[in-house]
Amino acid sequence: MSGKKILAVIGATGAQGGGLVRAILADPERRFTARAITRKTDSDKARALAAAGAEVVAGDAEDSASLERAFAGAHGAFAVTNFWEHFSAERELKQAVAMARATKAAGVAHAVWSTLEDTRLSFPLDDPRLKTLQGKYKVPHFDAKGEADAVFAAEGAPTSYLMNAFYWENFIFFGQGPRRGADGRVVLALPLGGGKLPGIGAEDIGKCAFGIFRRGPEVAGQRFGIAGEILSGLEYAAAFARHLGAPVSFYDIPFDDYRALGFPGADDMGNMFQHHSILGEEFLRLRSPEVARALNPALQTFDLWLGANASRIPLG
Repeated sequence: MSGKKILAVIGATGAQGGGLVRAILADPERRFTARAITRKTDSDKARALAAAGAEVVAGDAEDSASLERAFAGAHGAFAVTNFWEHFSAERELKQAVAMARATKAAGVAHAVWSTLEDTRLSFPLDDPRLKTLQGKYKVPHFDAKGEADAVFAAEGAPTSYLMNAFYWENFIFFGQGPRRGADGRVVLALPLGGGKLPGIGAEDIGKCAFGIFRRGPEVAGQRFGIAGEILSGLEYAAAFARHLGAPVSFYDIPFDDYRALGFPGADDMGNMFQHHSILGEEFLRLRSPEVARALNPALQTFDLWLGANASRIPLG
């Protein structure tokens, strides 16, 4: 290994972590070296990262000792969890706590924690405006991350907090893109409650994380809320129409109807959209394309993202 500072990246074969590793490797100034942490070092994605120049090491968020080994000697560490792998907020919180403590035990100078708001701070469990899920959450995949912020602050290395927007990749992989109905019409149905939705391409999240590491430990304690663009449902539909070559209408589906769709996580996602809608401008202010562009000058707009990805969106 070279004498350059190491950035250790959890979830290196996933969306955010993979984007960060690629950003490190693509940096023309070669300021850091990339240590890709994954449970499966022999996977195709891990091998591709190794071939591109990353150091690939084993690490498991369920095994704190393996995290300490993976972080050893690193200047920076990127921590991220994946609720959608197991749908358990309790497990996600446990993983985050292990990551936080491992950054400190390994002596990391700067951690970046990929987080979201704990929605219970705005909507206590007895607040009827937002349904309570699993007995103790409002938006489980937000709340566990937000709860872990205090652990990083108290028990982790000096930490910066990266708050993401809606992944535009959800239009490809999560079934949230426009769909063609039996009548042949294409409809984008999202529960926005008349509001706007901040979104971002997953690759840009990794580039923004790299921008935080470039700023250094001096920005520990700061929060960076990012978005590629903030658009209304009608604006999303119009962009889809331009790139799909067919009219696309927008249907602002009621929150209860969305939760009733029944796919795994539908109630969580429905609550998420309703949380955004109720907070309105208060939520939108926390997701800034200007902040993202300062970290990542190559930030994509939705139109640019669609130019590269429209062909991947299944219309059903």
